Amino acid sequence: MSHSLKSTDSTVCTGIPLPVVKLNRVVLLTGIVAAILTQQPVITTLLFVIILGSVVFGRKGSLIFFVGSRIFAEQNKRAATEDPKLMRFNNSIAAILLGGAQFAFLLGAPLTGWILSGFVAVAAAIALGGFCFGCFLFYQFNLQRFKFFGPKQQQ
Repeated sequence: MSHSLKSTDSTVCTGIPLPVVKLNRVVLLTGIVAAILTQQPVITTLLFVIILGSVVFGRKGSLIFFVGSRIFAEQNKRAATEDPKLMRFNNSIAAILLGGAQFAFLLGAPLTGWILSGFVAVAAAIALGGFCFGCFLFYQFNLQRFKFFGPKQQQ
């Protein structure tokens, strides 16, 4: 369930190109798996900081967007895109879980930290397999918000 948009003007890309979205998922999955295998919580701390930048500042603060924009420059020109709001929502969930993991590690509850980190890895793996759980939550969140509050007011 991916909300992809195709840019009509090749010079203006309002969405996040899907190769960058995929890179984001791959970085989260491989980083967390590496952290678990090496039992190094500092790797999850690094991922938390990287993802937090993209949550707070959007693509301007995203190291993954910066790298992906350069590595996949040619692919990105003709790639389908994802709504930046959706990407920020998904990264917010990852940041909350990875932030919770950091607290757990600091408080001496490593199993809880690994479980919270593992949720992020599982979601990234499932998304790479074709089903974006965060996208599903984003859709449900907006559907429920519409049911309770009606259409969003234009400013």
